[in-house]
Amino acid sequence: MNKQEFLVRLQQGLAGLPQDDVTERMVFYSEMIDDRVEDGLTEEEAVAQVGSVDDIVAQIIQETPITKLVREAVKPKRSLRAWEIVLLVLGSPLWIPLLVAAFAIVLSIYVVIWAVIISLWAVELALALSSLACMAWGFMSVIRGDALQATAAFGAGFVLAGVSILLFYGCLAASKGAVALTKKVALWIKSLFIKKEDGR
Repeated sequence: MNKQEFLVRLQQGLAGLPQDDVTERMVFYSEMIDDRVEDGLTEEEAVAQVGSVDDIVAQIIQETPITKLVREAVKPKRSLRAWEIVLLVLGSPLWIPLLVAAFAIVLSIYVVIWAVIISLWAVELALALSSLACMAWGFMSVIRGDALQATAAFGAGFVLAGVSILLFYGCLAASKGAVALTKKVALWIKSLFIKKEDGR
């Protein structure tokens, strides 16, 4: 792919961003390619070193605040006619509650996911503390000379410690998964505004 093709695809991918941002990114990547060509690379090699257009667009969208994308998406391309304003006002008892309900559902799902993860970490902490308590109980039983109670306490402590270690890795994976899911959902929501703008 040559420089012109790269810039055209980049511009198409960033069509939902404000025009100033698109221009700034186009100039940035154009200069980056020119610098590499000056260093002795061919245009195609320079473009290949810059990276995939899709990856660059995804990174730019991820870095762009959603408020900027929403502002650009809802910016009227023309002024609203009187009948459109009347329809918006008359329809507001229907679309405002639906919009609020949709937002509340998405927010509650997000809260539930994080509540489950917080609960898992609480169980993990309880198991770890229980393991330490059983070990302490075992040492106290050894000091008192109660071998049977000491064996039971150490056994319970080791079992709880093992379950705690296993659950720790599960909690860690669940937390990473929730963070990754949050990033993907945010990127998906942002891409809706981009696609809406650019007609894809």
